[in-house]
Amino acid sequence: MKRVFLIVLDSFGIGAMPDSEKFGDVGVNTLRSCATSPKLHIPNMIAAGLGNIDGVDCLPKTDAPMGAVARLTEQSMGKDTTIGHWEISGIISPEPLPTYPEGFPKEVLDAFEAATGRGVLCNKPYSGTDVIRDYGKEHMETGKWIVYTSADSVFQVAAHEDVVPLEELYDACRKARQILRGKHGVGRVIARPFVGNPGEGFRRTANRHDFSLEPPAETMLDAVKAAGLDCLAVGKIHDIFAGHGDTEYVFNKSNRDGMAHTDDFAARDFHGLCFVNLVDFDMVYGHRRDIDGYAGALSEFDAWLGEFLPKLGQEDILMITADHGCDPAYTATTDHTREYVPLLVLGKGVKPVNLGTRDTFADIAATVTELLGVAFQTPGRSFAKEILHS
Repeated sequence: MKRVFLIVLDSFGIGAMPDSEKFGDVGVNTLRSCATSPKLHIPNMIAAGLGNIDGVDCLPKTDAPMGAVARLTEQSMGKDTTIGHWEISGIISPEPLPTYPEGFPKEVLDAFEAATGRGVLCNKPYSGTDVIRDYGKEHMETGKWIVYTSADSVFQVAAHEDVVPLEELYDACRKARQILRGKHGVGRVIARPFVGNPGEGFRRTANRHDFSLEPPAETMLDAVKAAGLDCLAVGKIHDIFAGHGDTEYVFNKSNRDGMAHTDDFAARDFHGLCFVNLVDFDMVYGHRRDIDGYAGALSEFDAWLGEFLPKLGQEDILMITADHGCDPAYTATTDHTREYVPLLVLGKGVKPVNLGTRDTFADIAATVTELLGVAFQTPGRSFAKEILHS
C-alpha cells in the first residue's frame, strides 16, 4: 500500500471493557448513548459495518459491509489520550500514569511558581468549563495561574488571553513539563487559554496546546519516518507524541478543520501515513456530557466520510478508530470511560471481513507498518493479510 489514513475519533468508545468497574466506570457505552439521540445519522459508518462489530447492539447490521471491522481491547492500564495513542502506535503501558485526585503536591507547585513567577489558584480535579467560571474572576484580578487536573494524568493550566499572553502560557507549560518527570511524570501538561469576563461568562478558545510525556520506546511513527516515508500528523498527534516521528504536522481548530486538513493531504501524492486526531468528540461533547452534540458531531463526520471515500486510490487504506471512551450519558463523572473502541478499515483493496475482538490497540501499528512495508517490532498482531484481496 502507498498511503494509510488513520483517523482517531477521540473518545468514541463502543462499550464497557470487562475491567471498566476498576476504573470507576459502570455500564458505560459512548456509542449506545449517542444512538439515543435524534441527531445521530451515520449511514456511511453503518454501511461500513459499525453495527456488525462484536458487542454493538444499538445500530442496524448490514449484510454487505463495505470494509473490515473489529472491536479493539485496550491492554494498557489507562483510559486517557496519551496511553491510548501510544498503544495504537505500538506501545503497551502496563503501569498507569500518575493521577492527582487530591491535587498536586507542594513541591510540584512550589517549583512551578518559582519557574514562572506567578502564583497558583485551585489545584483540584475540576471540569474545564467550571474551573474558569469559578476562578476566572480571581485569576483576572491576581494574575495567578488556574491549575487543575482530572481523573486523567494531566496538569492543566488555564489563563485568560488578555491577562497572560499565549506564548507566556505555553512557556509556563513547557517549564511544567520539565518539572513533571519521574514519579510525577503526568501524561500531558495542557495549556487552556480562555476569554470573556465575569459578567458575561468565560469560554475556552481553540488555542489549547498539549505538552506530552515523550513515548518510552519507538513508535509506529518513528518507524515510518525512519523508513524514509511520509508521516503526516493532523490535530493533536504532534503534541501527543511530543513531536517524535512526524515529518509534517498541522493543528486543528475544530473537527471540521481537521477533516479539511485530511482532505488537503489526500490531494497530495505522499507515500506513508496520515495520522489524524479529531478531538471535539471528547473535548467539546464527551466531557461536557452533551449527548446531542456528540451525536451531531458523529453525523457531521459521517457526511464527510461519504465524500472522502471516493478520493481513496487503489493503493490507499482508511482506518477509523478511537483511543478510549467518554460516555456523554455517564453522570457519575465527567471524565473518560474505560471502553472497547471500534475499528473500521476501508479501501478498494479491502475485503469485508469481521476481525472479531482483538487483544490490543497495537494491532493497528503492526498492520499499518506491514501495509507500508516498514520493519517494526510491536506486541500487536497484524491483520494485513486478513483484510486484503489477494
